[in-house]
This record gives sequence, C-alpha cells and structure tokens, in this order.
Amino acid sequence: MSENSRIFALEKQKNNKRNTIMILTDNYYWYGLSACAYIVTCWVFAAVRHFHHCNTPKERRAYIWPDAKMQVRIYLCATILLPYVFNPQSEAAWLLMKSYFPCAYYFYCGSLLFCFFGSLRQWKVWKTYHLIAAIITIMALTPFVVNAWWPEGILGPGSIRFCSAVVVVASILMMIYSGIAMWQVWQWMRLARDVNYSNPEDFPTEYAHRVWLSPVVLMPMLWPAYIFDSPMLMAVLCVPLSVFNVVLLLNVLPVWRRALVLSDSVEDEMEMETDLPAELVEERTSRIAAEIEDFINTESAYLDPHLKLEQVVERCSFSRKYVSQVLTEHFGGFSDYVNGLRVAYYDHYRSQHPRSTQDAAAEASGFTSYNAYAKAKERLQK
Repeated sequence: MSENSRIFALEKQKNNKRNTIMILTDNYYWYGLSACAYIVTCWVFAAVRHFHHCNTPKERRAYIWPDAKMQVRIYLCATILLPYVFNPQSEAAWLLMKSYFPCAYYFYCGSLLFCFFGSLRQWKVWKTYHLIAAIITIMALTPFVVNAWWPEGILGPGSIRFCSAVVVVASILMMIYSGIAMWQVWQWMRLARDVNYSNPEDFPTEYAHRVWLSPVVLMPMLWPAYIFDSPMLMAVLCVPLSVFNVVLLLNVLPVWRRALVLSDSVEDEMEMETDLPAELVEERTSRIAAEIEDFINTESAYLDPHLKLEQVVERCSFSRKYVSQVLTEHFGGFSDYVNGLRVAYYDHYRSQHPRSTQDAAAEASGFTSYNAYAKAKERLQK
C-alpha cells in the first residue's frame, strides 16, 4: 500500500471515529433533554396544584382534589432525577433514572387513587398501607439516589446487583399495591353512586372511570427501559409520560372537593345489632322512616342537588347503619327515593312554568342538569 493510501485510510478512520462520537454525543443530548421535559412537567404540575385554589365549591359542599399537598410532594420527587439531565452519560445517573419509574410510579398511582377516592370512603383505613408503601419505595431508591448525587458514587458492582434486585422486588410490591387500589376504587364506584349520593355527579364516577386503570395504561411506559437497559427507550417513553402529566393536570383541576367526609367512623360501620324485641325494632324503624320522610320530602331537602346520605343521618337520631337500612327496605334506596321525588317535581314544575326550559326545570327540581334528570328517569323506569 502506498504512503498516500495509508494516510487516506488513517484520515478516514479518524473521520469515522469523530462521526461516531458526534452521534453518541447527540444521543446523550436527547437523553438529557427528554428527561428534562419530564421533570419540568412534574414541576409545572406541582406548582399549579400548590397555587391553584377554588373557593366556590366550598360554598356548594362539593369537591376539589382532597389532598393537593400529597400531589405536590409526589410530583416534586422527580427532582431527584436531575443528575441524569446534567450528565446522561453517567452510569450512576442512568441507574437511578431507569429504576425510578417502575418503583416509584406504581406507588404514586396507588397513593393518588387511595388519596382521592379513599378520602371519600374512609381514607384513615388505608393511610397505614400508604405509609408502608412509601417506606418500601424510599428504601429501594435511596441507594441509587445517593449514588447518583454523590460525586464519586458509593455503589460497587456487587452492591449495584443487590440494589437492582431490591428495586425489582419493591416494584412488584408497588404493582400489587396499585392493583389493590384499583380494585378498591372499582368497589367504591359501585357503592358510592347508589348508596351515598343522590346525584351521580356528586361522586366523581366519570372521573374514576378515566383514572382507575392508569397503572395498567402506564405499564408499557415504565418497564421497557429497565428490562432492556436502554437509554434510547427511556428518552422515547419520557415523551408520553410528560404528556400524561399534562393530561392528568387538566383532568384534576375541574374536580371539586367535598366539604364533609362521611360522617360515620369505621367503628360505627361495625356496630353490632343488639337483640331487641320485635315491637321495639318496629317502633325504631317507624321513627326513622318518619324522620327521613319529614326531612327529605316534607322539608323538600330533595331539591338540594348535592344532598348526601350523611346529611340525612345528621337529621335523624340514629346511626347511618339504621338509616341506610330503612332507606333500602322502605324507600327503595336513598338515590332512587330522592330522584323519584325530583322526577315527580319536574313534571309539576313544567306544568306550573310552561315557558321554562328543560335545563331550568331540571335545576329547579334538584338535578344538576337536564341530562342528569333524563338519566335518573330512565333508571327509575327500568
């Protein structure tokens, strides 16, 4: 080979090497940029939830997300991923980045489901499970967080293998935790709509249907990068995860907040039926029925579009257990009884006000809209 050919070959090899380095550098640039986009959407979510307040729903005894502080804390946790943004070529930063999502996200999903819907249905029962899940997640991720933030790192190859196994176990436990949350929210959707609320809109059933499967929907975005150890996959998946943050924020903001939790404690739910003579039981039942009738029908409480079972219990001199039993046995259930009165009042109102619109008549009858009236009437007819 001539001297010129050797020089040409060496120059070509150098150019190929330079191009490879440039491509590699560009990829790392995009890795950090995608992680930055995800963290920024988390910060925006936390900032909006912290500073956004709506006082009007409090006057209507309705909803807003019941624990904005929990959401803010959860979404600020993404800040621990900053080492990957500044140095995506760091092995320690990558270990933290890929471990964070399968371990932390399932914990977030389960906690937020329990927090929102559980606070409507006895959050105190599930608070202990939430704390245990939080401890497991923190313990699993802490070694990788310290390793990524400490300048020289603290984990050797053996420690990394052990901590990675811990992360996998913790992630599986968090999947079980979020699965329990999904199952429980599904149960609450079945119960709360009919048993506790006179209007389906008073319990965010529609919202629950949109978010209760979120752990399943997120699964294809949380595991692939970890399983294949691929920064490229992580960069791609950070985009839909960022979009998910924005979509969730837009869904959360209109959701109102109830002013009162269910008035009864768990102990009251477990109140034991004492043996009473039949005549006393009948007398008690008659008295409860009369009190319910006086409050809901005679005093026209059914015209309140946000009438809830606990308000009826507060007006009666007996516990929720007995009031619910009488409503079911003598009135066909709380929701059916109240909406039956509303439907009848709607017809009366339209006859008295023939020029009124359908929406105006529905709202005057205790419905939140004409659509709510139509749904209630259809259900009663069935």
